[in-house]
Amino acid sequence: MKKTIRDVDLKGKTVLIRVDFNVPMKNNVITDDNRIVQALPTIQYVLDQDAKVVLFSHLGRVKEEADKAKNSLAPVAVRLEELIKKPVKFIPTTRGKELEDAIKAMKPKDIVMFENTRWEDVDGKKESKNNPELGQYWASLGDVFVNDAFGTAHRAHASNAGIAAHMKDVVAGFLMEKEIKFIGEAVDNPERPFVAILGGAKVSDKISVIENLLNKADKILICGAMAYTFYKAKGWEVGTSKCENDFVEFAQGLLEKAKGKIVLPCDVVAVKVAEEDAANDFFGAIEKAKETVFPADKIDPEYMGLDAGPATIELFKKELVGAKTVVWNGPAGVFEVDKFAKGTNEICKIISELKGATTIIGGGDSASAAIKLGYADKFTHISTGGGASLEYLEGKELPGVAIINDK
Repeated sequence: MKKTIRDVDLKGKTVLIRVDFNVPMKNNVITDDNRIVQALPTIQYVLDQDAKVVLFSHLGRVKEEADKAKNSLAPVAVRLEELIKKPVKFIPTTRGKELEDAIKAMKPKDIVMFENTRWEDVDGKKESKNNPELGQYWASLGDVFVNDAFGTAHRAHASNAGIAAHMKDVVAGFLMEKEIKFIGEAVDNPERPFVAILGGAKVSDKISVIENLLNKADKILICGAMAYTFYKAKGWEVGTSKCENDFVEFAQGLLEKAKGKIVLPCDVVAVKVAEEDAANDFFGAIEKAKETVFPADKIDPEYMGLDAGPATIELFKKELVGAKTVVWNGPAGVFEVDKFAKGTNEICKIISELKGATTIIGGGDSASAAIKLGYADKFTHISTGGGASLEYLEGKELPGVAIINDK
């Protein structure tokens, strides 16, 4: 068990909180503030303990000076101030006198937030390569370090592992605690039957996840474009559907090893589109095309599979009856286009209606889909970390979790 903010005395202390405010933005306007909202309970708890809060996060990728302008956390500080209904003093730098003076001037219940940690990557990738001097400097700014950024827990950066190496009290925030509890316990100690649903584009992205879950889950339901690689492994025609030919043999081995645990979609919604049209404007081309449903083993050679069909939804519904733990990672189709979102939508609906089950979405596109389709509050837990939740599902130890003090 890892220590949390409940396990340390915070009164009067300067508390460094690594949050995950890597929110989507368009023209410096936040388009989805879910990650900010998810961090509020931790921030509020620390404030309630009469502590001083220093917040920091990464945002986007910053490789050169020109990237800084479009990856500033200034708009995030404004949105946080609106949500938490308290002033947030934003410091537009990652180190130096202005930041140090602002922290020294803090009173209990004050909030200071400093600039995007990845600004430090412009000069030698100091953040993402975990520069020891940078980690030590950030650690010197506070008394307690709270890691609440599960989204970066699979990376050893200066803003998590680097700081932790120089601090005595390193604890989890409430969001990190939830991620460890739900994803870790669901996989390592699930209430059975345990059913995993894995979708998305590539088998190659989920190799270790499938291998790990084969030993732990009672059933693995495969959906999304990765299903076509499994179809080809069975010798079926996949038409122009996305297929990883380099992984067909691997998929074949998984099917043999699974001994019936892996369940594939039994029909697909497909369209016929010219290769040139798909290359020029994929979403436009498939939106205009007329959809046809094919049995999984009889896809027309000129068609491209884009969603799970109605018979697959019924099959998955049957497989999920009585499930007590469900982990879902990856959509069932091209959910960005409404007419190919039905499979993903129906999976959301089926899982949301399960009685007495622990239901978890493992971040990434499936989390985006569930939120977009209005199912955000229908699951036990929706992970905030795409890559981190995938690595957790693989059974890997995450650096950002390993650094937290044990109880």
